[in-house]
Amino acid sequence: MSTAPSPQLTHDPERRRDLAHVGPVEVYTPALEDSVDFFVRLMGLREVNRDATSVYLHTWDDYQAWTVRLIRRDAAGVGRTYLRAASRQAMQRVATGIESTGHGHGTVSNVPHLGRVYLFTDPDGHEYGLYWDSAWYRADATDRPASKNQAAAYPGRGANLRRLDHVNYRAADMPAVSMFLRDTLGARCTEQVVTDDGSPQAMWFSVGNKSYDLVYTGDRTAGLHHLAFATDTREEILRAADLCLDAGIRIETGPNEHAIQQTFYLYVSEPGGNRIELCNAGARLILAPDWPTVTWTREERARGTM
Repeated sequence: MSTAPSPQLTHDPERRRDLAHVGPVEVYTPALEDSVDFFVRLMGLREVNRDATSVYLHTWDDYQAWTVRLIRRDAAGVGRTYLRAASRQAMQRVATGIESTGHGHGTVSNVPHLGRVYLFTDPDGHEYGLYWDSAWYRADATDRPASKNQAAAYPGRGANLRRLDHVNYRAADMPAVSMFLRDTLGARCTEQVVTDDGSPQAMWFSVGNKSYDLVYTGDRTAGLHHLAFATDTREEILRAADLCLDAGIRIETGPNEHAIQQTFYLYVSEPGGNRIELCNAGARLILAPDWPTVTWTREERARGTM
């Protein structure tokens, strides 16, 4: 793991926000059907499609056709994280910037319900896909909502996860990754944890007004740290803890509250071995266009966990 301190990640408020939000995510699991059962029965997602090696799942307030693609693999992990651009022109601007860094891997048109997807990796090798065109979710008679401004009916099942919230990656080269996210993707570092010598230990990045969308946690190797889903209330997280206990799902930590980003959380290990966070940050948003990065020491972070 690189330990060189990162330059101060100031953000230029004049820069366009060319990314809209984090889109669908691919997750590897060696226990496909057990993982499906976890997400559908306990977490409240809906199975919307499947093929020979994967199952597509949808959270009830995701406007897009699918939220998570579970893929049968020998080991747990993350596949590609998709990022929706703010427009077709924005997609071209971001892709051009990525090409100049040497991290681009061309364009494909075979991702279900997404249009043309520009493939790239971050400096640690994590896979991403950038897209603009996206098919919207079409509810059927079994999950059609009464509210016209909602993608699907409230499931009333399990933890009732509302949407994908963020992806947290392990990072072997924090300085390179952080500069790539800021300079190439236009993300803002809203908060960070540093070691005694000022080296970044973890960094929280936002592409819009959410307090964070992508997180990088320093480690010796790259990979998935955890995948996080948002709930409407803290009570649903408390309910999820009881459901997981009854179902024999391992609870790693929580329910509790992070000092960083003020997020109420529960971490569990789904049957395929991936760490899943259920989180609720209340109504907290980053509205200031010139928001400075909030820096925590490890000691401050430890004192602030409630």
